[in-house]
Amino acid sequence: MRFSIVVTLLSLFAVSEALSQEARRRWERMCQIRHEKFDRILPEVMKENAIDMWIVMQKEGLRDPLYYDLGEGYVGNVGFYIFTDRGDERIERAALGVGGRRLEACGVYDIVSGSFDLAAFVAERDPKSIGLNMSESIGAADGLSHTGFEYLVRTLGEDYAERFTSAEKLVSDFRSRRVASEIVAFGEAGEMSRQIAERAFSNAIITPGVTTLEDVAWWMTEQQFERGLESSFGMPSVYVTGPEGIVASSNEHIIQRGELLMIDWGVGYLNFFTDMKRIAYVLKEGETAVPPGIQNAFDQALKARDVVRRSIKAGPTAGEMLEQVNHALEEAGFSLIEFNQPTDADTTDVVIGCHSVGNLGHGIGPSIAWFNPTRLTYEIKPSNMFSIELFAYTKADEFGGAKVRIPLEDDAIVTARGVEWLYPVIQRILLIK
Repeated sequence: MRFSIVVTLLSLFAVSEALSQEARRRWERMCQIRHEKFDRILPEVMKENAIDMWIVMQKEGLRDPLYYDLGEGYVGNVGFYIFTDRGDERIERAALGVGGRRLEACGVYDIVSGSFDLAAFVAERDPKSIGLNMSESIGAADGLSHTGFEYLVRTLGEDYAERFTSAEKLVSDFRSRRVASEIVAFGEAGEMSRQIAERAFSNAIITPGVTTLEDVAWWMTEQQFERGLESSFGMPSVYVTGPEGIVASSNEHIIQRGELLMIDWGVGYLNFFTDMKRIAYVLKEGETAVPPGIQNAFDQALKARDVVRRSIKAGPTAGEMLEQVNHALEEAGFSLIEFNQPTDADTTDVVIGCHSVGNLGHGIGPSIAWFNPTRLTYEIKPSNMFSIELFAYTKADEFGGAKVRIPLEDDAIVTARGVEWLYPVIQRILLIK
């Protein structure tokens, strides 16, 4: 009995030790990412956006959306991350009123001080333009509160207040241009995301006639909990699609044979958040494969995805690229439609929504999607990451001649060569026996 207790205690200690090592490894990786971003990306985007000083304000209990990007840290009252272009290749970095062991140990800031005079600090550097996190259309670039803005006006005075400008585009550029360590981390997040989703759509998790959509969604959520993963979408969307569209989603609906199932979700890992979809068909008794009409609809969606993938390049604005991709789809024989408004034509209808992805499931970089109008104006740069998302609608006998809605979505990066996938993407409809 005593031996068993000792073994159990040793096992618990080993688990605790492994978890603490993983926590440190994740911190070290995020620290490395910050070093690379501050060294490589920050000087480039501050100069491009003609911002001499970028002030990111923090309050206790009110973190800016870039809190993890910029190093975390503890704020007792009010604190600031301040980045100043002083004419050198390197941007000066200061953390004023922000402290803590991990912030200081990372070593990305030149100045870390709990005691400071903000007005004197700014006056000494005398920036011609001061970027603040204010944005009408991009939430992650809108971290400065109204009272925070008033504080800055009051503290710095009217002369410097006249130099305030929105850092909206700067924030988008800083986040969406990637260094190698970010690409590696995001690829790992994508792999974990797709492994969980594909196992969720298997007989290991689903028993037709017994398992509910909610059971699958909760199992996926539990996997996130066990692996220390987050999500920017909340509950995974596990749903049934039919001739009229979505039948049921992540609820008490019991999964039945003959149903076409979808997953739309993503995980959060090392401050990166994925966004992907997976599809499964529940075989009827006697069936061994996906019915031909549904399979054809899926095949048409894959063809449309290939057109999209081959069309997207760095260089144009996202809006220009949207027009080019849509033109390529029409040239390939697809019909363009508004979202979820398929036609009665025999052709496959397609609508794309290739949005930015990265530090959020819906990122803040250039976005080749109708629902991100501001970011349609942003130029696509090498290292921007996108969720290559489309919806294809094709008639199928199994749906009584109605069109099957096939959504495809996986995450990719744009390089000088074009679109490159970050993990194995969906190539087939998964089968549940």
